[in-house]
Amino acid sequence: MIRKRTLLVLVTGFILSACIPPVVQQTPQTTPSPLPREITPTPFNPPTALSPTASPTITLTPTPTFTPTPAYPPEGYGPSNFPENINPLTGLEVEDISHLNRRPVLVKVSNLPRVVRPQWGLSLADIVYEYYTEEGTTRFAAVFYGNDAEKVGSVRSARFFDAHLIRMYNAIFAFGSADYRVRYRLYNSEFANRLMLEWTAVCPAMCREAPGGHDFLFANTKELTAYAEKIGVEDHSRQPLDGMLFQMQPPGGAMGAASNVYTWYSSVIYNRWDYDPAQGHYVRFSDTENATSEAEEQYAQLTDALTGDPITADTLVVLFTPHPYYSLTPEIVDISLEGSGVAYVFRDGNAYQVLWKRASAYTPLTLVYEDGRPFPFKPGTTWFEVMGQTSEARQEGTKWYFKQHFP
Repeated sequence: MIRKRTLLVLVTGFILSACIPPVVQQTPQTTPSPLPREITPTPFNPPTALSPTASPTITLTPTPTFTPTPAYPPEGYGPSNFPENINPLTGLEVEDISHLNRRPVLVKVSNLPRVVRPQWGLSLADIVYEYYTEEGTTRFAAVFYGNDAEKVGSVRSARFFDAHLIRMYNAIFAFGSADYRVRYRLYNSEFANRLMLEWTAVCPAMCREAPGGHDFLFANTKELTAYAEKIGVEDHSRQPLDGMLFQMQPPGGAMGAASNVYTWYSSVIYNRWDYDPAQGHYVRFSDTENATSEAEEQYAQLTDALTGDPITADTLVVLFTPHPYYSLTPEIVDISLEGSGVAYVFRDGNAYQVLWKRASAYTPLTLVYEDGRPFPFKPGTTWFEVMGQTSEARQEGTKWYFKQHFP
């Protein structure tokens, strides 16, 4: 089965210049007038459980037999009233409770050109979002709360979407500048004092290194917290991060088994997540070559350059969200993450279709059933793959395919 794809041509010189920032410092501009939207987003049409190309019949698989860990309560933790030592973003006990008495640190991480891989520090993040930026590329926004990482990166520039995450997690945001239209919105927000750049949060909070001869910017999450305390942003109070429910027991009502999950953003960015039943999590594989069809796709397992560990997700979520264009030339997408929408969840080797929801602009994104009951995340790390609300979703046996469509 071959999927038709449009090759997004990326000139090598453009990629290198766009994704590896120069050392020259930029002064944020706070006065330009924002551009009008050039495209009106289409009405929201939630996708059905499967596209017409999928098998017509889905048989719900029985919930696997499971014996909960004695230390983990069967009812789980959350979505509120978390114990003092339980991380509300992972549902796990933390070794150092002081980590929870601070703001989370959000770091913007590059995913292209491929010389930036493997990235540093991603295995230590509680939550990671991957989303489309422009010209077929994606970037990561990694949330660090229960753990610190001495090196996260390479750090790259911000996009409009990051504002949603800063508000949701009441976070400090480390990034490497941005387009002037993005800077205008960020610097005129209520969280402007929590924006961390290398010419403000200087080394050791944000440092430049040249591994392999490449000029990369890295963030140190512990030092960023210390810098935020120094300038009065961090007061070491526990942030309101309720909203996520965690249960070790796999929920019932699965749509089917999910041994592999493919997320295709473009001919240059596509990923595969393989379920490892021995470890009970999904393992990430990333593109190694451009591809115009499934037959051309080539993958390599993604690891963490800092720890050497594989990149994994205990809960993998594909979010369908509006992707309206702010501008066509240059391409600027203003991804929305407000209200609610369709989500596909993968945990314990099974697939589920639920809804994502933001109770408010300042609480973490949650998952719910259609009747409003919270859907449980598996305790541990969560990865969100953010895709357009009209994107393709289809199943072939135990393989699940998602292809980015706009808006």
